Amino acid sequence: MSLKERAVKLKSDVPAVFLALKDRDTPFCARLLAGITVAYALSPVDLIPDFIPVLGHLDDVLLLPALIALTIRLIPKDVWEKCRKASENMWEGGRPKKWYCAIPIVLIWLLVFALIAGAVFR
Repeated sequence: MSLKERAVKLKSDVPAVFLALKDRDTPFCARLLAGITVAYALSPVDLIPDFIPVLGHLDDVLLLPALIALTIRLIPKDVWEKCRKASENMWEGGRPKKWYCAIPIVLIWLLVFALIAGAVFR
C-alpha cells in the first residue's frame, strides 16, 4: 500500500476517532489526542497554509495521518472495532450526514480570529 493510499485510509477513520472520543471505554490520553485530531481535521485553518509550495500540503499528507495513526494506537482494539463499525454509515457521498457537528469548530475559529483582530486593531 502506497503512502497516499494509507493517508486516504487514515483520513476515512476520522469519524471512528470522533466516536472513540465520545466512548467511555476510551482512556483519557486517547480521548485527549482524539479531540486534538478531530479538531484539526475539521478545522478550516491548517497549521501550514496550503498556498505555500510543497510545505502547504505536508500537513495533509503527513501530520493529519500521523495524528490519526497515533490516536488509533492509543485506543483499545475492542473499542476501536466498535467505533469503526459504527462509523461506516456516518459519511454520505464523502460528506458527513450531520454537518452541523462542525459548527462548534467554526465558532471557535471565529472567536480566535476576533481576538486576534481585536489585539491587532487596538
